Amino acid sequence: MQRRKFLKNSGLTAAGLVTASAVVSCKTENKTEEEAVVANAPVTPIKPIVVCTWNFYNASEKAWEVLSKGGSSLDAVEQGVMVEEADEKNETVGKGGRPDRDGNVTLDACIMDKDGNCGSVVYLQNIVHPVSVARKVMEETPHIILAGKGAEKFAYEQGFKKEDLLTESTRKQYEEWLKTSKYETTINIENHDTIGMLAIDENGDMAGACTTSGMAYKVGGRIGDSPIIGAGLYVDNEVGGATATGVGEEVIRTVGSFLIVELMRQGKSPQEACEEGVKRIMKKNEGRKDFQIGFLAINKNGETGGYCVHPGFTYREYSANGHENREVKSFYN
Repeated sequence: MQRRKFLKNSGLTAAGLVTASAVVSCKTENKTEEEAVVANAPVTPIKPIVVCTWNFYNASEKAWEVLSKGGSSLDAVEQGVMVEEADEKNETVGKGGRPDRDGNVTLDACIMDKDGNCGSVVYLQNIVHPVSVARKVMEETPHIILAGKGAEKFAYEQGFKKEDLLTESTRKQYEEWLKTSKYETTINIENHDTIGMLAIDENGDMAGACTTSGMAYKVGGRIGDSPIIGAGLYVDNEVGGATATGVGEEVIRTVGSFLIVELMRQGKSPQEACEEGVKRIMKKNEGRKDFQIGFLAINKNGETGGYCVHPGFTYREYSANGHENREVKSFYN
């Protein structure tokens, strides 16, 4: 009985395949020869290529410098985001990042390579380059995440130098904020920006990195999505990668970057996957307009896409085709 059922189902499947083939053949025959060739043409992968959240020209340029010389995607994303970590004028990443409500600058970062290896540091103080500490966690320990004083102690053991991350500018801003101590989520780059970067090297291998100082004047100890593998960053060398920026709590609730990579695995383009990721967040926050989320994705072929809640989010893309800052569509117009 089971064998007869199997043979019957196999026959139906075969018939279905024949019918489907006939339909496809018919559709192809109805097209011009040129259209048929274009429809069936294989996609030529774009590599090397690097993308990063927001208009971080210098960061993407540094990453491209590594890639264009034959460097690995892992080195490219690390060195790329380090540019912003060291830039004191960028008050949302690294040195010069705005402090929490206790006056402490606390940094979060993660990194992920082509083999799925990853490292992360959270609530790290007194170290300019948390992404490099995260890489050391990945390469030198059996762990993935180190936090707070433990992460700081580990950094010193690895040769990183202690440095005051609060600059004169951010110190004055913090003192002004103390007059009201009002916390609000500002929907722009200044309050809770992150640099997330994704790259494909000339070998076709992918890597990603994400680093931030988090929300300005956050509750001491608060951790967002940026250093959480699967939330703020995820890379699958067979499929693609994704990263996020904005209010991390909402990204964590949907495991946003992992979701987008899985949507690409199922056949969606990077653009379609990013749109679906934002829409799922907004479905859980129907009617809310008081926060920003931006997703950025790239697939194995080097195709990119981005989508956000409110207008204003952009991403940098650098390949042999050029260096562009791309504006993305948004859920709210």
